Amino acid sequence: MIEILSHEFFAVLLFVLLAIFLLAGYPVSLTLAGTAIIVGFLGYFADLFPIVLLNVLPNRIFGLVTNETLIAVPLFIFMGVMLEKSGVAISLLENMSKIWGKIRGGLIYSILIVGVLMAASTGIVGATVVTMGILSLPLMLKWNYNRKISAGIICASGTLGQIIPPSIVLVLLADIFQGANEQASQITGDLAPTPVSSVDLFAGAILPGILLVIMYTFWIIFCSILNPKNFPIKSDSKEKINLKNLFLTILPPILLIVLVLGSILFGIATPTESASLGALGSLLIAFNKGITKEVLKSVCLETLKINSMVFFILFGASLFSLVFRGFGGDLMVENFLTDIPGAKINSLLIVMITIFILGFFLDFFQIIFVIVPIVGPSLISMGYDPVWLAIMFAINLQTSFLTPPFGFALFYLRGVAPKEIKTSDIYSGVIPYIFIQILTLLILFKFPQIVTWLPSKL
Repeated sequence: MIEILSHEFFAVLLFVLLAIFLLAGYPVSLTLAGTAIIVGFLGYFADLFPIVLLNVLPNRIFGLVTNETLIAVPLFIFMGVMLEKSGVAISLLENMSKIWGKIRGGLIYSILIVGVLMAASTGIVGATVVTMGILSLPLMLKWNYNRKISAGIICASGTLGQIIPPSIVLVLLADIFQGANEQASQITGDLAPTPVSSVDLFAGAILPGILLVIMYTFWIIFCSILNPKNFPIKSDSKEKINLKNLFLTILPPILLIVLVLGSILFGIATPTESASLGALGSLLIAFNKGITKEVLKSVCLETLKINSMVFFILFGASLFSLVFRGFGGDLMVENFLTDIPGAKINSLLIVMITIFILGFFLDFFQIIFVIVPIVGPSLISMGYDPVWLAIMFAINLQTSFLTPPFGFALFYLRGVAPKEIKTSDIYSGVIPYIFIQILTLLILFKFPQIVTWLPSKL
């Protein structure tokens, strides 16, 4: 029995217990920390884990809470929640539907445009999908749009929040990949690795994000030509378009996105400084729309909840990865990936499939805090560009969140969809967009310069 106990055994036991506790419904942050402590002490009693290693944890947590890049997270969260709850999305959709109402499939284009703007503004997938579902699904049913097409475009446009900058996800990925890049440099012996920053990931995500939106648009145009009856025209619309109101509605969020993203990309401000600008700008937009004290209180509480969730998971993941490395798990993963027969593409493929499957059960924060630090260094040391790898991971998870039957975006929409929308309608509606995103991944693999060109120029 004692011969069975080894460093590898405890490293695997960590993930087995983690999966069991998560499936049992325990909170993720506490599960990560609790599993690490339990297995750490079991390893200590088996004389396989140096318990003194846990003394490093306070320094790691202090490093996290004082990390200047991560200060941008609560500010971007505040910006997104404020724009969601202040009615900006409602105004955008109402005005867009007036413009596109007399064009075949016009409401679909309106939802895609508003979805892109909301994605760039909030960066929170759940918030975007829920908001768009509440606002647009009843209207689409009223206009007799095909239910599958309606559900599909809402889920697809909502998940763009992960890849279109400025995004909370990209800020967190930048911090994680910076650490992974430093570990990879130790493996390869590179004493001066090129740093990975939020600016790099924001720049790298712009062209893939635009590519996705263009492919979505072409798919909608193709479907509207193939089956025009599924894309009705609001011919009875007598609403007059007030260009002044339209301009005043669309301009503020677009201007805010341009200011925040532009100040980062052109080196005028750091991501944290730009995030504070975004938070202030969203507050000014909300005050201009007559925000109430109750709404402001609700925004602050929601920001606190989301931010607490993110950092608690980050703390738990930090302890989990510390114990995992204490058992030599990082070396085990590195040896496993490097020993896979064939080219290095096989290692990347296995990691991408694993992350895709994990996306069914874990949300983005859990995966990037736990999995990326483990597999990232090995893949980067094989020669993969860390910025390109981060964007591939982001789109991969975006695809996972759309995939039936476990996709998170599907659950979000199901929770707010009218009774007329069946679960099968949602599942069928997202399938074309899943293939579009897989095609995007293949294009980015074949032409990585789509991701790396803009960061290299900046």
